[in-house]
Amino acid sequence: MDAVRVALLREVLAGTEWPAATRHFAGVMRACAVRRGGGLLLVGTREYEPWHLAAHLVDEAAWSGLPELEPTLVRHRVRSGDPVHLAVGLGRLEAAGRGETLLVVAPELPGSDLLERVHDARRAGATVLALDGGEPEVHGLAHEALTVPAAEPEGPAAEIGIDMVQHLVSAAAGENSVPVRRGRLRFRDRLSRLADQLTEPPPTRW
Repeated sequence: MDAVRVALLREVLAGTEWPAATRHFAGVMRACAVRRGGGLLLVGTREYEPWHLAAHLVDEAAWSGLPELEPTLVRHRVRSGDPVHLAVGLGRLEAAGRGETLLVVAPELPGSDLLERVHDARRAGATVLALDGGEPEVHGLAHEALTVPAAEPEGPAAEIGIDMVQHLVSAAAGENSVPVRRGRLRFRDRLSRLADQLTEPPPTRW
């Protein structure tokens, strides 16, 4: 997502918790990855693979001059013939340890195999961050977590999902300064125009 659309999305969400919450979470992720310098690992659940977030973080790492933000996408299913950057399996988590940052994206409860690996990575010294749907098992493993609850039937957060929150987090991770807040816009009108654009695959190698 380009900077203009990110700014527009933030305007749409003005008055909600999301602009500040995503900036805070992104700041923690950035600080952990840059300060510790051991690399950023990104993993989803068996049903939800955060490849879109991985692609945007690659872009943000290049634009911000912070290579530490470029993640290693850890996948549940790796097939023969996958390109190198898409061929890292769950075994990579067994090697995670001190100095590394592990970001878990889990809109639903992960399987026990992933939870056990994340627990082991934390015990080995990795910093664990989570974008999740509020599952206590995930929260209990994370040093820092940002919860994206199920969509409400009404209200300003009715259509905010984990995909949109990931866009805000990735954009904020590469920012060198906090942008100036502009006037509030009508939520429904702006969000409906953005919905299709946000789900388009980015023009990257992913």
